[in-house]
Amino acid sequence: MPSPVSADASAARHPESGTVEALISRARRLRGDVDAVRHTVETGSDTGSGSEDVRARWQRALYTLVVQHLASLERQLEQLRAGPSPGGTVPEGQAPRWVALPAAPPESPPAPPPGLVGSAEWNLLTDEVDWSGELYEIFGRPRQDGPLSLDELPSWLMEEDQPLLTAMVTDCLVDGRAIDGEIRVLRPDGAVRAVQVTGRPVLGADGRTAAMWAVLRDVTELRRSEREVGETHEALLYQRRIARAEHRIAVEFQEAVLPPWREALRLMPAAGTALDLAAHYLPSATSALVGGDWYDALPLPSGAVLLSVGDLTGHGVVATSSMAMLLGAVRGMALAGVAPGPLMEHLNQLLDTTAQPALGSALCCRYDPGSRSLEWAQAGHPAPLLFRGGTARPLLRPEGVLLGATAGAAYGTARETLVPGDVLVLHTDGLARRAAGLTGSPDGEPGGARRLLGLAHRFCAARSARECVRVVVEEFGGTEREDDACVLVARVGDGDPAP
Repeated sequence: MPSPVSADASAARHPESGTVEALISRARRLRGDVDAVRHTVETGSDTGSGSEDVRARWQRALYTLVVQHLASLERQLEQLRAGPSPGGTVPEGQAPRWVALPAAPPESPPAPPPGLVGSAEWNLLTDEVDWSGELYEIFGRPRQDGPLSLDELPSWLMEEDQPLLTAMVTDCLVDGRAIDGEIRVLRPDGAVRAVQVTGRPVLGADGRTAAMWAVLRDVTELRRSEREVGETHEALLYQRRIARAEHRIAVEFQEAVLPPWREALRLMPAAGTALDLAAHYLPSATSALVGGDWYDALPLPSGAVLLSVGDLTGHGVVATSSMAMLLGAVRGMALAGVAPGPLMEHLNQLLDTTAQPALGSALCCRYDPGSRSLEWAQAGHPAPLLFRGGTARPLLRPEGVLLGATAGAAYGTARETLVPGDVLVLHTDGLARRAAGLTGSPDGEPGGARRLLGLAHRFCAARSARECVRVVVEEFGGTEREDDACVLVARVGDGDPAP
């Protein structure tokens, strides 16, 4: 549609056909590349947790927004190549098919293709109005009804946007300013379209404003995509805030429940040898995964010492709270004199009847310093490792299934006599470096236990349990573990057993 010379620019030369074709080709290739990346992200998204699911939705929304922008650019380049469409129809094959729009009622005008651009001119001298065919599609107005005058135009907008349009038209016609704003068009079928308006005054021969010329672009789908990006981004931030809060609570809960000693604790029983203890908690590679691992050492009224480690399934506040419940039960029953085997049976019953069922592994050892006898039971847990005289071996495991797995399960016990200088290592199975394939060995020992057994010379040469723990930290501290882990080291000191 030809128009007089504008107030701020002369008529630009129409781009060469080959140049527009090259731009269209580049836009299509870029859109295809973005679509391919989006498909890869969508198929590879991890939706195993709520936070990741929200992150995946945010990524999909952002990729969709980029595709929408590129689709709009391609559509506008195609319109530039084809020129104005006086009949108000979209040339065959140009309507983008990669964006799905809600179906309109059969009696309603069809929704315009995404990113459709039309132009209009309102002549102040002759009251003539000239619309390109695309505007009829954007407004959902039949071609035979003709274009809208400036006086009629506000009635087609949302009521809140009418003052904005009036102000833009006044600025253009009275003050000679270019206009750039966004309005919402209410179509006859009840659909609302977001339309970006860019215009300028057109001067007549006498230098006065003779007309207003404007380009109107349908940006409805872009705004929808932007809104979805914003909403999913806010949801992602909210999920992260919740995750940080839960992580902080879980860490504080864990620190409050586990023994306050993290370096070493030297127990001096009334009779027999001293027992030197040290423990350490090793977080997972993802520090946000605070699990239900625990370690504990408890002097008993009989003079014996209870050593225990365990691991509950799950992470976060639920896992740490269940761990606190279970550890409290272990301490209470041990103080009441319950032996390791029956103690495991009671723990299994407790975990089987909790409101939040879970599975767990545990290991309880009762060491009698008078006889240097170690009685122990396990529930699906790695066996204690005994280091003596430069050699190492796992203790033979008695019968015992995971806690919470089978109601009424029986748990056996085993005994071992320790000698001065022995080092006993109790650990949870999170020490295994699964990324390196060390999940097990031909003899059935977990990868973490196999690596610990290889440290026999260093453990036996250590002068304290604390030194042994330092060896463990040096060996496993930088390991990319999928789960957190605990290690408890007990070293039998010098002395004679009681008669």
